[in-house]
Amino acid sequence: LEDQYSPSRWSRRLDRDTIIDAHLEVTAAGTERARASAQTLLHVPYGNGDGEKLDIYFPTNPSESFPVLVYIHGGYWQCLSKDDSGFAAPPLVSQGVAVVAVGYDIAPKGHMDAMVLQVRRSLVFLMEQYPRIRGIYLCGHSAGAHLAAMVLSTDWTEFQVVPDIKGAVLVSGVYDLEPILHTYVNDALHMSREVAQRNSPMRHVTPAVPAACEVLVAVAQHDSPEFRRQSQEHGQALRAAGWSVSLLDLAGVDHFNIIEKLSEDSYILTQV
Repeated sequence: LEDQYSPSRWSRRLDRDTIIDAHLEVTAAGTERARASAQTLLHVPYGNGDGEKLDIYFPTNPSESFPVLVYIHGGYWQCLSKDDSGFAAPPLVSQGVAVVAVGYDIAPKGHMDAMVLQVRRSLVFLMEQYPRIRGIYLCGHSAGAHLAAMVLSTDWTEFQVVPDIKGAVLVSGVYDLEPILHTYVNDALHMSREVAQRNSPMRHVTPAVPAACEVLVAVAQHDSPEFRRQSQEHGQALRAAGWSVSLLDLAGVDHFNIIEKLSEDSYILTQV
């Protein structure tokens, strides 16, 4: 399991020690470029917690109302931040889409229940603050895909707002947290079995409501067999519950550049 849940061991491009640093460099540099070229609102608080802030990248030519891609970063719930999460904005803002990078309190400060709640609350905040939003599209990578998948299982009645989620792009995610309990990843998270079960999207797939959003489950050729299995099974579980699901198995990429390439206009995932 240690091996299967260490994405850096499966890349063919770089060795496991350099690939994480390379990923941090690429996403940070891409975010810097995005901030320099787009109209932005940075560090917008959606709550009172330190980590509860958003970065908003506005469309180049915003129409009366515009769609929003909400990006939820990965980092195994314990590293990365919204400050490295704007790299996907340039191709999208040029097409009239706003991009929002969500911050949340990562471990050890953040607890899994709290992170899931923060991401849900960030969407409620967006709906209330920006009535011009025409549809929310979630995009999460790795741990962020887990959080995006948890958003899809939300009972919104307690929030008094139902975000208009039109689509979700789940990229190289973890949808059953049980195996994580037995790995180094849980050293910082301190999840109990109950917490892991409560926050496993695989265990909380809700029946699709009419006109429910479309879900795209993407996985990399050079993701580990466990990551590939989890994507496959979660896609099947959603489909069995009536969701509209497509599975995209991307050749020639690994756990890291599958998402880094979203900064490129011609990349298949950007196009989709």
